[in-house]
Amino acid sequence: MQKVGSKKEEIIGSETIFEKIKDKTPWVFGKSLRRPKINFPKLKLPRLSFPSPSRSLSIITILIILFILQTGVVYFMVRDPPAIGGDSQGNPVLIYKDIHESFIIEGIVASILILFCSIGFIALFQASKYVYNKRMAVWILVIGMVMIIITFIMLQYMIAVKMGEI
Repeated sequence: MQKVGSKKEEIIGSETIFEKIKDKTPWVFGKSLRRPKINFPKLKLPRLSFPSPSRSLSIITILIILFILQTGVVYFMVRDPPAIGGDSQGNPVLIYKDIHESFIIEGIVASILILFCSIGFIALFQASKYVYNKRMAVWILVIGMVMIIITFIMLQYMIAVKMGEI
C-alpha cells in the first residue's frame, strides 16, 4: 500500500540542501536555507582542427633537427671556419689540432658518429620487444652494443687527435 502523502512535490527553482537525503538527517535550518538550481547552457564552441602529422614523420623531423644542431651549424655560422684544412706539405687535414676550433667536415663526422651511437641505443631498446624470440633479441643487442662501442672509440680517437696526443 502506498501512503497518500509520502510522495514529495517538486519544488521549482530551488530545493533544500538535504532534501535528497530525505529523513535520514534532520536539517537544522529547515526550509529557510536553500541551494539554487542553476541551469548552465551547454555551449558548443566551434573548434579548429588541424591535421596532425604521423608519429614517424614527427620523430624523423626531430632527428633531422637534432642532427643539424649536433653538426654545429650555429658555431659554423658565427665562427665561419674552413671546410677542410691542409698541412705545410699540402696534405689534407680533417681534424683541427686545437680543442676550441674545428673544421666543418669534423663537425659533420662527429655528428654522424653521435647519430650512430643514438641508433645503437635505440637498438638496445628495441631488443626488449623480442622477449620470446631470444635469437633475434641477442642479435639486436649485439648490433646495438657494437655500434655504441665503435662510435665511442672513434670519438675518443678524434678527441685524442685534437688534443695532440696522437
